[in-house]
Amino acid sequence: MGKAKMKLDKDLMKKVKKFSEISGYSSPEEFITHCLEKEIAKLEESDSEEEIKKKLKGLGYIS
Repeated sequence: MGKAKMKLDKDLMKKVKKFSEISGYSSPEEFITHCLEKEIAKLEESDSEEEIKKKLKGLGYIS
């Protein structure tokens, strides 16, 4: 699988580094990957696109 680059806000990246170390991840990238996989798995449990949108709104990701 290929890799992609993305930019994160400096304050968010500081938190990612801090919590990835505390949690025992080998890198911030591994921590981010794990977090994304967990959230995507929750969304994949949804039955419809409308249900996914409702969950994302509830999490504050979309309005």
